[in-house]
Amino acid sequence: MNDMNKYVKRSLQIALPVALAAWIVIPRLGNSSETTTGKAQGGGVRGNLPVTGIIAKNSMTANGISVNGTLLANEEVELVAEIVGKVRAIYFQEGSFVKKDQLLLKVDDADLQAQLTRAEFQKKLLSEKLERQRILLKRESISREAFDQLQTDYNMLEADIELLRVKISRTEIRAPFDGVMGFRYVSEGSYVQPSSQIARIVDNSVLKYEFNIPEKYADSNLEGREVYFKVTGNEKLFSAKVYAVDPFIDVKNRMIHLRARFRNVDRELMPGMFAKGNLVFGGKNEFIAIPTEAVVPEMDGKRMWVVKNGKAASVPVETESRDEKNVEVTSGINVGDTVLTGGLMQLREGMSVQVTLKK
Repeated sequence: MNDMNKYVKRSLQIALPVALAAWIVIPRLGNSSETTTGKAQGGGVRGNLPVTGIIAKNSMTANGISVNGTLLANEEVELVAEIVGKVRAIYFQEGSFVKKDQLLLKVDDADLQAQLTRAEFQKKLLSEKLERQRILLKRESISREAFDQLQTDYNMLEADIELLRVKISRTEIRAPFDGVMGFRYVSEGSYVQPSSQIARIVDNSVLKYEFNIPEKYADSNLEGREVYFKVTGNEKLFSAKVYAVDPFIDVKNRMIHLRARFRNVDRELMPGMFAKGNLVFGGKNEFIAIPTEAVVPEMDGKRMWVVKNGKAASVPVETESRDEKNVEVTSGINVGDTVLTGGLMQLREGMSVQVTLKK
């Protein structure tokens, strides 16, 4: 009986751990199988590649040719000293607006003023002497030769006085036109020489858009045509009118130089800016503008990715003019098509995609 009890106890000690291990392992194997099945079934969901895109829309442009150019000031002058001397006073602030003939700078003219005073005294004395000699000439008390010599001396003194006044005027620098002052390069007390740079004055109330076009447009009645342009950092479209055509074609690049005038009322543009424009030759046209990153260049042309029934499709396209952001698409896509712009490197024909539209 004791031997039987010992046998039962040993059996229970072996059976209980085995049952417990089975209870833990078997459900985990089942879960592992379910998880594997779930991954296999979920693979189709993750096949929708996330991409970005836009809806193709019509844009307006002027029918013409693309041009690049530079904005020039209406008037621009480097003010320089005309006489040797020390700067006595400066009457302008850098960046300030000045009026035509406004005094900007004065060079010391004390020596010239002294010479002028002396010459005017001499003129007064010589004038009185000349009147006395005139009376004596009428009485034939002096010769005509002596009188003519005195008259010549008087005229030469008047010329010397006029020359001194011209030199004094050159000690003053005045604004040649209404404009904005640039940086100054002298200070009060500076010693200037002729041609010493003082400052720059710019009239930017009107700007000139200077650009080139090929010589084949020489007979296109260019004067008076409109040109629309944009500058870097400003999305606003500006317009100018061609007012001058250079009569000489540049032999180096066979281009015609043109200038168009733009009234810079708000002074929002500055001389020296680079501008991209379009010289108008007709009315305005409609075209589809697509971001440049959507174009995929290939050996046989250009293609774009579009979405058809939720799947990616590559279509051949033709393009024309472009700028730093958009390209003009003339065929291959239609208004309303969803054109893909991001995630293009991973796309394959017929791949399911999930599109996030850009504004």
